Amino acid sequence: MPLLIADKFDASLQRLSADEQKAAKLTVYELQTNPASPGLNYEAIKRAKDKRFRSVRVTRDLRMIVHEMGDSVTVCYVGHHDDAYDWAERRRLEAHPKTGAAQLVVIRETVREIEVPAFVQASRPPDSPPAGTSPPPTARQPLFAAATDEDLLGYGVPQDWLEDVRLAADDAALETLAEHLPAEATEALWELATGGTPEVPVHADAGEDPFAHPDAQRRFLLVGTEDELRRALEYPWERWMVFLHPTQRRLATMAFTGPARVAGSAGTGKTVVALHRAAHLARAHPDARLLLTTFNDALAAALRTKLELLLDGEAEVRERITVTSLDNVALDIYREAFGEPQIAEPAAIASAVAQACQGSAPQRLSVPFVQSEWADVIDEWQLDTWEAYRDVPRLGRKKGLRQEQRAELWAIFEQVGATLDSSGLLTMPRIYAVATRSLSEGRAATFDFAVVDEAQDISVPQLRLLAAAAGSRPDGLFFAGDLGQRIFQTPFSWRALGVDVRGRSKTLRVNYRTSHEIRRCADRLLPPQLSDVDGNPESRRGTVSVFTGAPPNILVLQSAGEETGKVGAWLKALVDAGVGAEEMGVFVRSPRELKRANMAVAAAGLNAQLLDPEAGVQTGQVAVGLMERAKGLEFRAVAVLACDEAIIPSQARIDEVGDYADLEDTWETERQLLYVACTRARDHLLVTGVAPGSEFLEDLIG
Repeated sequence: MPLLIADKFDASLQRLSADEQKAAKLTVYELQTNPASPGLNYEAIKRAKDKRFRSVRVTRDLRMIVHEMGDSVTVCYVGHHDDAYDWAERRRLEAHPKTGAAQLVVIRETVREIEVPAFVQASRPPDSPPAGTSPPPTARQPLFAAATDEDLLGYGVPQDWLEDVRLAADDAALETLAEHLPAEATEALWELATGGTPEVPVHADAGEDPFAHPDAQRRFLLVGTEDELRRALEYPWERWMVFLHPTQRRLATMAFTGPARVAGSAGTGKTVVALHRAAHLARAHPDARLLLTTFNDALAAALRTKLELLLDGEAEVRERITVTSLDNVALDIYREAFGEPQIAEPAAIASAVAQACQGSAPQRLSVPFVQSEWADVIDEWQLDTWEAYRDVPRLGRKKGLRQEQRAELWAIFEQVGATLDSSGLLTMPRIYAVATRSLSEGRAATFDFAVVDEAQDISVPQLRLLAAAAGSRPDGLFFAGDLGQRIFQTPFSWRALGVDVRGRSKTLRVNYRTSHEIRRCADRLLPPQLSDVDGNPESRRGTVSVFTGAPPNILVLQSAGEETGKVGAWLKALVDAGVGAEEMGVFVRSPRELKRANMAVAAAGLNAQLLDPEAGVQTGQVAVGLMERAKGLEFRAVAVLACDEAIIPSQARIDEVGDYADLEDTWETERQLLYVACTRARDHLLVTGVAPGSEFLEDLIG
């Protein structure tokens, strides 16, 4: 007997106590292994409109709702007796009449205590209102006035809800409706409401299995073996592991004709696609060597943990996927050929540049500019001759240089290189250069495929290494990233390095992590569309969240003491409402502000733990850390503190800018840093600063 598990079952299971969850899981095991067991005590639900729902006894008061369709059984819900029966009485499980996808539909006429704000036609105002009076307000058009019933059905809207959808007048109405509609319908309606053109779901042919539809697979998991059932029930259920959006599934399994990239704003599941892409390639190519990587160790550790969860029980597949940071890939190749490198510290490089400038001061160019020119052009692009520097287009550098200025600078850079060489010091770009040559010349083993997460922050040497490591196959390179979260790297042309993703770049638009209110607030920090140096656009228009929540709080306070009190009270109120301390994160711009964060946590009567993405957060501890360390993390509640006028954008960083022309990029990355911090929040967001506050706070308020 085929057994399916609905995502609604997972949500209901998490609301039970630990002992109740254990009992419910044992009942699901019995359903799979012995569905005719008398102990299951099947009962009809007399008041249910869908007569295929059955109640299964879990304990004296706990009931599981299952649904029988053909020869399959779907585990739908678990709860205490009255709650479980009430849930079943208000729903139907059916194939949508247009798309053919299996849907759990809330029956409209039995929904209690729901008020959908609707469009009401106002009477036509008189041509000239009486003196001293105001004309009546102009009636607003319903959001979906131009859509026909056939259109709405085509997007997956259930028949029961057509009228409510047609009357919806504003975002509030749509947010209310979203709680009762299937995901594909909600996404399409948000897309329409924001001026986009929704992607029409697949329409299945008559007689096809409704659970095999791509949209049905987002909410129903077919369990084939006892091991699959164990994985689904025994782990903390990560929905990304099994309930994929059709677009995510397509990208994870598609055969590409060249390097490909998936983009999307924070929370849209880019990392999910990267993980599933790596797993798919390993399964499809049993003899292949795969690299799953990103730009730093902490993010690589998070990828490793998630991949092990995804591939539990598939040891042979897992062992062929190397999960590590790009720095480790380069260092391992270098060590194998030359032994342990001696890496130059930033202070040593800065000192070498400063000393070289003293002997040959360039005209009208500051020492900070020369240092940035060394880091972003000479070292980054691994230029080792005057001719190479003379002719390089300096992509990403906004200040132009005359040839005579470049000649002056090259004399300085030759001295810097000689100083490092005499000390036996190497920079990481130089280690990358050696590793890349080793790969290109066949002196180091390459990978068949490389899947790269957080690709917006990879550097020139890292991209060159990737092209050498896995660029020989048409579909050997796959990238996931968001230009709006670029906070570490100066933009550069991928095409100039032979990695061209034009025509093979897809933007995800469904946000699973961040509420509609928080996403909409954070998006105000960024333009609606960003483009890379090669002109590949990433549009944020039409991105929708799958759930709603509390509006963010943006506060400009009169003193740091007042901020401590406000944030402390906010954290305490969340704990009192049932949010665990370990489900909260507090972020600041720089180490100098960590004291303010710790004081706010202490004011709430809670303990703070310095954020370590590799180690995780201990139960009962509030994670406190820097904004730049927040990448890849998620919390139910986030407070972003100390957003003061000189703190973000960072005055210290602005003072270090080598040239006025580079200020724009610095400003952009500071905005993007705040965006990263805010979008770690799932349900609750608080952003504070001391008056007059950061100028970015005005954008968040809107």
